[in-house]
Amino acid sequence: MARACAVCGKQRSVGNNVSHANNKTRRRFLPNLQKISAMSEALGRPIRLRISAHGLRTIEHKGGLDAFLKMARSETLTPGLRRLKRQVEKAAST
Repeated sequence: MARACAVCGKQRSVGNNVSHANNKTRRRFLPNLQKISAMSEALGRPIRLRISAHGLRTIEHKGGLDAFLKMARSETLTPGLRRLKRQVEKAAST
């Protein structure tokens, strides 16, 4: 499982730890990933996602998971979210 946000694509980045003596050692900066269950009104069930805190704020800002998926371009979504977007669109149309 990759350490990347499914919504916004945040990934780990790299940098240096710098000591008082100016010694530099490599380190990783990991995104703040959370496991959440977001409710889908169109499907009528919760959807489990592993997203960053920033991705969670984005979903809330757009008005929920269904509204976010409806507004998001398919090219920017992960394959799992693309599949979920198709399911939500199909359920909403019927």
